[in-house]
Amino acid sequence: MADRFRVSYATLSVENEDLHIAYEEGLKLARNWCGATLPVRVDGDARRAGTTFTITSPVDSSLTLCIVHSATGEDVDDAVAAARGALPGWTARPWQERVELLRRAADLISERANELAALMSLEVGKNRLEALGDAEESADLIRYYCGQVEDNDGFVRPMNTLSDRERTSSVLRPYGVWGVISPFNFPMALAAGPVGAALVAGNSVVLKPSPQGSFTADKLYECLRDAGLPAGVLHVLPGDDEVGAAIVKHTDVDGLTFTGSNAVGMEIHRTFSSAYPKPVICEMGGNNPAIVSAQADLNVAADGISRSAFGFAGQKCSACSRVYVQREVYDEFLEKLAERARGVAVGDPTERDVYMGPLVDGTAVERFARTVADVGGKGRVVVGGAVLEHSPQGHYVQPTVVADLPLGHPVFRDELFVPIVAVAAVDSLDEAITLANRTDLGLTAGFFSNDDAEVERFLDRIEAGVVYINRAAGATTGAWPGVQPFGGWKGSGNSGKAGGGLYYVQLYLREQSRTVVL
Repeated sequence: MADRFRVSYATLSVENEDLHIAYEEGLKLARNWCGATLPVRVDGDARRAGTTFTITSPVDSSLTLCIVHSATGEDVDDAVAAARGALPGWTARPWQERVELLRRAADLISERANELAALMSLEVGKNRLEALGDAEESADLIRYYCGQVEDNDGFVRPMNTLSDRERTSSVLRPYGVWGVISPFNFPMALAAGPVGAALVAGNSVVLKPSPQGSFTADKLYECLRDAGLPAGVLHVLPGDDEVGAAIVKHTDVDGLTFTGSNAVGMEIHRTFSSAYPKPVICEMGGNNPAIVSAQADLNVAADGISRSAFGFAGQKCSACSRVYVQREVYDEFLEKLAERARGVAVGDPTERDVYMGPLVDGTAVERFARTVADVGGKGRVVVGGAVLEHSPQGHYVQPTVVADLPLGHPVFRDELFVPIVAVAAVDSLDEAITLANRTDLGLTAGFFSNDDAEVERFLDRIEAGVVYINRAAGATTGAWPGVQPFGGWKGSGNSGKAGGGLYYVQLYLREQSRTVVL
């Protein structure tokens, strides 16, 4: 591919004229897609038997993005059967051919990144740079997993033998039919990542996207189809929770990846295996802490925490939800964070200068309003707290900083998925780490200090799968381009590797030991 500008969290404030021109061209194309009717994708066929649901834009509630046919029970059964039927041919392909095909798909995603990003802005409310990052991360994830297979020579390793007449090897083989249930907040990346990993490992896939990610999922399907993926290897089953439940309960689904709430993920983890153990990869959210030491650069800390708290309106599993600040710098830090919150540009995320777009739907707005009302009775809203009137009408709220709450308040425990960050004063670093770990979730965490001994103490004690130190680009949120391990501890992820990392593709494979006597 020709070199092109690549978006990362480090470039979220970049002024690159070519990037913005290309996005705006993509936006024109995405707007032309609006009003489409999307089918269920089973074995290469476009099915329209199921009832329909309408997806409107959170940016402008009068804008109908698409009308989507929901998968029926028959569609689910047929998709799983077709995936089973296509499996022998796909698995038998040399891994080099699977890698080549999936790299073509990644290149198509990159080539179409502008229109895909613009669609995500309209569908879920991401600002243009975060949406471009989502598209690029999707391609990077697929390329990274292809590289894992290539670097490990298809996961075929010779083993020691007892005699010269034996040939012993360890081979990683696909499980079979793999289900992927993806969320709205990364509608491309958190579908493309697990789908790409499952496919390059040799599995066939049934994908059930979040309803508010249906349009993006259909475009992902097109990229894989146009890259040459055989029809029976990937199926897209849009719909509500009942469609997801049908996939989970299906006895012919051999493995599953789920991204979503802890409650749903734990139910899937408990019920997916029936006759025998089956693999489940779950990433189940977070209530992510940041700690600000008295030895921190407070400007860096305020930048990193505000970006993690208010990026995509807090609708990330890795968003920073709570901050523990040593008392001697508490007031100064709180004012700096409040200043950043006041400066966040809220509005239509397709506009160039907007940082924070709308919440995804009215339910999220209601959750925001309930939380603010509860905080007002028990603590203090430092800045923000309002639901905004906006033209065109959408689901807009203010970035919000709250303080003076009891440390047992639900904002220090529950995943809210709204742009609210709670700040508390602590007397010591040890107290801060103890409070940071006082949660059933353990996805990400951040720390700000210029004291090396403090950094080591934090790293030794923090209970989170991904940690960042002194990161102005995002205290608890990840980085593009490229791929990093993204694992969950405790209730945030049962697999230990929710996505990315050196060992992710292997989760989609099982070991077979082979001994051949010559």
